[in-house]
Amino acid sequence: MSQKQLSFFHPVSLISTWFGAGLIKFAPGTWGSLAALPFAWVISDYTGPVGLIIASLIAYGVGIWTSGQYSTALGKEDPGAVVIDEVAGQWLALAFVPLNPILFLISFLIFRFFDIVKVFPANWLDQNIKGGLGIMSDDMVAGLYALITFYLLYAFIPYTSELLQRS
Repeated sequence: MSQKQLSFFHPVSLISTWFGAGLIKFAPGTWGSLAALPFAWVISDYTGPVGLIIASLIAYGVGIWTSGQYSTALGKEDPGAVVIDEVAGQWLALAFVPLNPILFLISFLIFRFFDIVKVFPANWLDQNIKGGLGIMSDDMVAGLYALITFYLLYAFIPYTSELLQRS
C-alpha cells in the first residue's frame, strides 16, 4: 500500500490518526488523547469499566494492524500522526475513573506524563519493538501506569476522593 493509496478517508488512515486528530501538527499525541476522552465517557457510561477495558484492548489490536499499515505506507517507523496508540492507552487509563470531568482531566494528565516520560518497560518497547506492535505497546504500558497511579491517588490519599467528587 503506497502513500497515494492511503487517502484521509481510507479506514487505515482514519483509525490510525483517530479521525484526523493526529494530523494536528502541534502535539499530535496530546490531541489524540484528548479526542479519546468523549468516546471513553460514552463507552464507560454505557458499559462501565469492563467495557472500557475491552474497548481499549480492541483499539490495541486494531491499532497494531492499522498503525503498522500506516507507517509502512508513509515509510516511517512511528509517524507522529498515528494516535490510535494514545486512544487505546488513554482508554485503559480511564477504565476505573468515575464519570467526572475533573477526574477525567486528572487521568488525562497522568497518562500524558507516563506517555511522554516512558518509564520502563515502555521505553524498552518503544526502542526495541518495531512496527504496529511497538507503536501500540508503549502506550498501553503508559495507560496501565496511569490507571494504577490514578487509583492510588484516588483511593489512598486521605480526602482526595471526597474532594474530587465534590467538584
